[in-house]
Parts: sequence; C-alpha cells; structure tokens
Amino acid sequence: MNEREAVVVTGFGPFRQFFVNPSWKAAQALKLAGLGERVDVHIKEVPVSYVRTRQIITELWQSLKPKFVVHLGIARGSSVVILEQTGKNNRYRDRDICGLCPESQCCIEGGPEKLDSVVNMRAVSKHVKRAGVDVIYSRDAGRYLCDFAYYCSLYHGQRRAALIHIPSSGSLASGDRLVPLLQALILTMLQQLEDSKQHEEQHTQ
Repeated sequence: MNEREAVVVTGFGPFRQFFVNPSWKAAQALKLAGLGERVDVHIKEVPVSYVRTRQIITELWQSLKPKFVVHLGIARGSSVVILEQTGKNNRYRDRDICGLCPESQCCIEGGPEKLDSVVNMRAVSKHVKRAGVDVIYSRDAGRYLCDFAYYCSLYHGQRRAALIHIPSSGSLASGDRLVPLLQALILTMLQQLEDSKQHEEQHTQ
C-alpha cells in the first residue's frame, strides 16, 4: 500500500441488553488506535434494522469507495473471536429492533445464495493462532443483522469485506485485549489483499 487507503469499520447500535453495543465500542476504540500510517480508518454505527442497514452499507461503498470494510458484531455467549467467511442472502426471518424482517426474507433480490469474502479467513485464523490466540473460523454468520450486513457489503464491495464476531464475555471481551487482536486480524487481512493484488499483477505482465 503506497498511499493511504480507506478502511471502514462498522459496529452495531443498541440491542436488547446492550444500551451501547460492544461492537460499536470496539469500532470506536479501533479508530483511536488506528491501523498504521497507511490506513485511514472510518467508522460507522449501524442500527439493528434491516432497512437502515441496507441503506447505510450501500451508501458507504458508493460514497467512500473503501479498500476494505470490516463489520464487527457481538457473539452472545462466546468468549472467543469468530471470523466469518460467508454471507447468506436468504431466510432472514428474525425481526429487528423495529419488529420487522425483510418482506422477501432476503438481502438482495436476485443475488447469489451466498458470497464468500475475498480474504481467506481460515488462513487469517491460522496466522493469529500461531501467536497463541484462539480465533475460530466459521461459515455460518447466523442469519440476523450481522449476516445481513455482511452479505450486503460483500455484494456491493466485490467481496472486499470481513465480518468479525467479537466475544460478549471472557478476557477477550475487554478492550485492552480485544483492540490489539482486532488490529492484528485486520492488518493480516489487508496484507493478504495486497499480496493477492501483487500476485495478479505479476501474472498479467
């Protein structure tokens, strides 16, 4: 990355017992901590609403044209960080904070059934596990707002997105441990993007 690149980090708004969603707290902390000199970090709070989530993420990709978007969500009952590989398009039946779910129960009508991030999340999880941190790889993001936001972002951003489920309990739920881990994860993802871009350029020369 020779020039500063825009990376967007989103967290969700209030939900059930979370008056301030831990995912939004983590996004704010990441903005303060930064991702190095070459990355401009933009953050956005996303309401737990299907309609607003779709609007915000579509606008985000159109207006900021970021290199990468990272969505943070809360994994209730989990004490580990979970990297999601896949976003699903259909079967969104659980109601949001407005008491609504999509009429068609899908994110993008006519879109593929599922989309995978361009980042190999299994490779990222293995990379950080070597540093002694337990990070789980997943292909099922849960078919609620996190999954919905992720699919929308993968669709509009040519799959240049990530969904990281952060823990709601345990030692990793504390900001002083969580934020450095999120920094390491996101920088690993960005390096993987950069390596694949250079690989493609070498093969097209």
